Amino acid sequence: MAGDSKKLQPIIVKRIKKAGHAVHGGAWKIAYADFVTAMMAFFLLMWLLGSTSEGDKKGLADYFSAPLKLALLSSGSGSGDSSHVIKGGGQDFTRSTGQVKRGEVKAERSTINVHQLKAEQARAEVARLEDLKSKIEQKIAGNGKLAGMAGQMLLEMTDDGLRIQIVDQDNRPMFNSGSAMVQPAMRELLRELGGVLADVPNRLTLEGHTDALPFGNAAGSERGYSNWELSADRANASRRELLAGGLPDEQVLRVQGLASANPFDRRDPAAPTNRRISIVVMTREAEERVFRATPEPPAEPRAEAPAVPLAAPGQEPTPLPRPSPVPAHR
Repeated sequence: MAGDSKKLQPIIVKRIKKAGHAVHGGAWKIAYADFVTAMMAFFLLMWLLGSTSEGDKKGLADYFSAPLKLALLSSGSGSGDSSHVIKGGGQDFTRSTGQVKRGEVKAERSTINVHQLKAEQARAEVARLEDLKSKIEQKIAGNGKLAGMAGQMLLEMTDDGLRIQIVDQDNRPMFNSGSAMVQPAMRELLRELGGVLADVPNRLTLEGHTDALPFGNAAGSERGYSNWELSADRANASRRELLAGGLPDEQVLRVQGLASANPFDRRDPAAPTNRRISIVVMTREAEERVFRATPEPPAEPRAEAPAVPLAAPGQEPTPLPRPSPVPAHR
C-alpha cells in the first residue's frame, strides 16, 4: 500500500522564465547635465570673484543693494556700460574703479606707456647733464691755468638744458675791447670745454652777449658794425675754439648774437658781466622745439605748359613756337 501512495503523489515541474531587463529612462542624464552645469557655473563664479578688484566688488554690492537708486544718481553713461548690467562693464579686471568700454583699455595702456617712456628719458637726460656739470667743474678745478677763471664760469640747469656762461671781468677780459679775437686764457678754457662736451650726444647752442654801451663805429659809420655783429662774431670765434678742442662740428645746432638784448645784470646794463658767452647743452625736448619752430622751405613753383591754340574744324593746329637756343659759355 505504501508503494501505491507514492505513485499517486503528483509531480510538480517548476519552469523559470528568464525575462530581459526593463528599459530605463533618460532622467539620469538630465540630472547629470544639470550637475555639471552647476559645477561649471560655480567654478566660473569663483574665478570671477578671485579676478575682480575690491573696487568692483564694492560696486557690485552697492548695485544689488539699491540698483534703482544707483541708476538714478548716476544716470546716463556713468551708470555703467549699456551692454552690461554690472557697473564698470567688466572688460578689464586690473582696473579698480571707473567705467571701461571695449577699445578703451588698449588705448589707455599705450598712452601711459608713452608718457612713462618720455619721463624716463627725461630723467636719464637730466642725470647725464648733472654728471656733465660735475665733470666740467672737476676739469676746471684740476687745471692750474684755468682755476683762476672758475669765478667767471656759471653753470646752471635750465628748461633748455645745462647752461654754461663765461662772463667777462675788467681784470680778465675774454676779448679785446670791440674785437672778436679770443684771449689766450679764454682760448684754453674753450678748448678744454670742447673736449668734455664731445663726450655727450646733446646738441649745443652758442650765444654771444655784449653790454649796452654802443659800439665805437655804430654811429655814422659806413660799415654799420654794431654790437649785434660783434656778439655774433664772438660767438662764432668761440665755436671755432670748441671745434679745435675736439667738439664735432655737427654737434653745434645754433650760433647767434644777441648783443645787449638779454643782459646778465639787468640793474646795470653797462656792467662787465653782461659781456659773456653762453653755451647751452640742449635737452631732446629743447631740440624738438627748435626744429618745430623752423619753417619749412616753400615748394618750388611748377613750370606751366604753354597753351595749345585749338584749330577750327578742317584746319591744322597752329604749331608752338620753338625756344631760342641758349648760347654756350666759353
